[in-house]
Amino acid sequence: MGNAQPDGMIDRSKPETLRGRELSVSLTVKNLERSIAWYRDVVGFVLQQQFEYEGRLRAARMIAGDIRILLNQDDGAKGWDRVKGEGFSMSITTAQDIDEIAKRITDAGGTLESQPADMPWGVRMFRLHDPDGYRLAISSERKQTS
Repeated sequence: MGNAQPDGMIDRSKPETLRGRELSVSLTVKNLERSIAWYRDVVGFVLQQQFEYEGRLRAARMIAGDIRILLNQDDGAKGWDRVKGEGFSMSITTAQDIDEIAKRITDAGGTLESQPADMPWGVRMFRLHDPDGYRLAISSERKQTS
C-alpha cells in the first residue's frame, strides 16, 4: 500500500495506489417502489433509470449530484427477513444548507436519527436511515461566524 513517510503520510507512487474518481453503491431492498419513493420524495434524489427483467422492475438508479445509488429488489433467495443495512453507513457531503435539507426531509415525512449539529471536526451534519435500515450521514462545512 505504499511506504509510510516520517510525517505519517503515505507515498502513493511506488507502487501506484488506487486512485478512484467516484463511488457508487448498490443496495438490496425489500420493496423497490417504496425505496425509490423514499430516496426521491424524502431525501431529494432523482430517479435516473429503471431496469426491468422479464417484465418486472428489478432495479433503479437514483442520483443526487455526483452521488449514485443503485437500488435492487431483493429476490428472497437469502430469506425475506434478513437484516439489511446493519453496520453500513453512507456519508454524503454537500455545499447546501444542512438545516434546510433536514427540514425538507422531515416535512416530507422522513425521520432524522439525529438533528443537525456542529461537529468538532468542522462540519454540520445529521443522520437518518432508509426504510431498509441503511444509514446516511449528510454534512457540509460549518459556516464561519464573525
